Amino acid sequence: MATTLDIQRRLVALGYQPGAIDGIFGDQTADAVKQFQRARNLAADGIVGPKTSAALFGDAVVAPGQTGAIVPADWMPVAKMQRIIVHWTAGAYKASGLDRSHYHILIEDDGRLVRGTPSIALNQAPVRKGYAAHTLGCNSGSIGVSLCCMAGASESPFVPGIAPMKRAQWETLPRVLAELCRRYVIAVTPKTVLSHAEVQGTLGIKQRGKWDITRLAFDPAVRGATACGDLFRAATKEQLA
Repeated sequence: MATTLDIQRRLVALGYQPGAIDGIFGDQTADAVKQFQRARNLAADGIVGPKTSAALFGDAVVAPGQTGAIVPADWMPVAKMQRIIVHWTAGAYKASGLDRSHYHILIEDDGRLVRGTPSIALNQAPVRKGYAAHTLGCNSGSIGVSLCCMAGASESPFVPGIAPMKRAQWETLPRVLAELCRRYVIAVTPKTVLSHAEVQGTLGIKQRGKWDITRLAFDPAVRGATACGDLFRAATKEQLA
């Protein structure tokens, strides 16, 4: 059975404003529930009964191409986060145990999401034991999102490897980023929503030649970290509009 905290977090993830995330079912939370109910053509009584609960939590993970929230509310715990860093795993299309240990959210080849082992809250500054170590010298306050792809790839000459990034992954990414930005009140800027390949040039933190994401296997015309980053930032802003 969902708690009031679960309900409040889920409402925030869906773009509603239940007030403080404090586990208290007050007037603001009830109003947010009513807004959600009206949007889903449910009786707007502010009560989270069986039908409302099913509507709130039943589509926590959606199939590729469907609408609605895509990141389950319990994947986004209360935390103060400063930025989101986008990666690829340089592995296969399905998230491995190693992949899950390094990132908070992973996007597989069909656009489905896998939750990383560490909680996002562990990367709140200062990081705590068990945090997701996804970006050298820049894990504190950073959420790590990674596309499962690019095994065997090389940068120059560009070879996409045996698991080239798929369009479904790329198109799912802005939806994930938008929900994280909304949940953690992160503005979409080159310093706050960026790829691993942009970290060194934008934030000045050396990254040992990381080049994710500088190329799109399905669109060879797009070249460079800034070009790729500008694309997913623009798409994320559209999701938030």
